[in-house]
Amino acid sequence: MGCDNTKKTTLCLKKCLLFLSVLSTVSLIFNGLLREPKAITNLSSWSNNRNVTILLWHWPFGRQLSLEGDVCWDRYRIPHCRLVVQRALFPSADVVVFHNKELAQGRQKLPTDLPRPQGQRWAWMSLEAPTSNGNLHQYANIFNMTITYRRDADVTIPYGELIPKEDEGHLVDDIPLNKTFLVCWVVSNYRNEHKRSQVFKELNATVFVKVYGRWTKTRLHSRALLPTISHCYFYLAFENIFTKDYITEKLWRNAYQGGAVPVVVGPQLGDYKAVAPANSFIHVDEFASVKDLGKYLQQLAKDKKRYSEYFTWKHKWKVKLYTDWRERLCKICSQYNGLPQQKVYSDLEAWVNAINT
Repeated sequence: MGCDNTKKTTLCLKKCLLFLSVLSTVSLIFNGLLREPKAITNLSSWSNNRNVTILLWHWPFGRQLSLEGDVCWDRYRIPHCRLVVQRALFPSADVVVFHNKELAQGRQKLPTDLPRPQGQRWAWMSLEAPTSNGNLHQYANIFNMTITYRRDADVTIPYGELIPKEDEGHLVDDIPLNKTFLVCWVVSNYRNEHKRSQVFKELNATVFVKVYGRWTKTRLHSRALLPTISHCYFYLAFENIFTKDYITEKLWRNAYQGGAVPVVVGPQLGDYKAVAPANSFIHVDEFASVKDLGKYLQQLAKDKKRYSEYFTWKHKWKVKLYTDWRERLCKICSQYNGLPQQKVYSDLEAWVNAINT
């Protein structure tokens, strides 16, 4: 480098050392970028944190909702979840969801003509009772996931549920004291052949049941529904179809939120006990006859202390209703990593029509 004397030699050595130091640093950085174990220290952790893309093939009942922004995180605090409806994204979707109603009506079809990406899961979604789902034999060995109200579905989407209150304490909602009727029922789809209709007739022969709805031409506006039910000691949360886990808003909204003790007819007693606190509802099957049930309701309404005990669940629990399809879809992501990877429903019809066990 042309170092002719001691002074120049010292300066030259300093420059050489500085050059070697910079070269070494650059080399370390470059090698670090290329070395895979340093770039991603935990591949499984990284895969768990990646976005899961959920493609909704068609909106349920044709009712479109906004998917702007990070819907799952912004609305429901569910991270790493991407909801899309663009069918062009089919090749990159992790899960493709098909709502059964449109398939059963022939308004939508499965994309069986498209090459299905390896590892992609197809999900069958329905909130209908089995008798309303149509012919499901044609879907043998097609779907990998079920999304329904059933507790044994891959992703359970109930009509409602009770969730813990953040702060336990005294009753926030006082039990209404201005009760006008012993038993009330809101019904529009009344059919004599329904079992619930038979129970109603027997009960009405013992105690008077105040009936609202289209059947009696006394429709209630949505804003008047809960205030009206609050004037009743008991509300008939009667399902029109008796099948496994089929517990609709009749319990969660009408009775619980309406401030009346629910008298339930629907799935077996064990299904209700699995999702609702004991002593928060009255199941018809707990009585030898409907007449005995009627007598019990009369006695309970007169005993204010025993009647109030049916509301003690409100100390610790509050009702959450599920009405937004986006929340139901986001729930897939919160369970995605725990779902079996190779599952296929070889007989969807048999699974959907499974009887109470």
